[in-house]
Amino acid sequence: MNAPIIILVRPQMGENIGAAARAMLNFGLTEMRLVAPRDGWPNPRAVAMASGAAGQVLDRARVYPTLAEAMEGVDLAFATTARGRELTKPVHTPETAMAQVRGHTGQAAVIFGPERAGLENDDIVRANAIITVPVNPGFASLNLAQAVLLTGYEYSRGLLPDQPAPPGRRPPGEVPADRLEVERLADHWEDRLGEAGFFFPPEKAPTAKLTLRNLWSRMPLTRGDVQVLHGALRQLVRRRD
Repeated sequence: MNAPIIILVRPQMGENIGAAARAMLNFGLTEMRLVAPRDGWPNPRAVAMASGAAGQVLDRARVYPTLAEAMEGVDLAFATTARGRELTKPVHTPETAMAQVRGHTGQAAVIFGPERAGLENDDIVRANAIITVPVNPGFASLNLAQAVLLTGYEYSRGLLPDQPAPPGRRPPGEVPADRLEVERLADHWEDRLGEAGFFFPPEKAPTAKLTLRNLWSRMPLTRGDVQVLHGALRQLVRRRD
């Protein structure tokens, strides 16, 4: 799929451009276009703020004198604004707009305005549709990088599976316990409870053991959980002795 191009119109602060680049790369967006940045380009403050995104986003960013020229090759454009609807255009949330982008076979772009006042009508009129974030109407102002982040998140949300980090990237204690580890935990508790006389009367012991083993197998235990439960039982037995 063609990821959307991020177009920043007349951005004012290099730091905000850099933060927007970081937000883009968080979600796999790498093409940035700048329209008449106030402090010129390149901007060392943008590079400093972008951190690891400088090489993949800022170094490849292209600068244009006008928005019309920056939309070269774009056939679907969304303008982000929290203003009133002076212009008759379809209005989307970031979620619905990015769903449309994911299904689009051409090149899409999302246009963001300058930090102080946002896009002007002369900018918005060049877009196919509007994106408005459903925020608190009493305080609708979003930082430029925050707005880019929301857009990138909604775009990637439909492409990347919602799943926890794979076991190799988790702390060891957070890795799910395997069935053998759970089995050994059940054996440990069954043995110690048996020594303590928990399974009484004898004729009810098989049912009680089955119930306990079923309890352990139902629990979503991590390896850390298993270690804690082994340790707690050892301490209880030690204190009793």
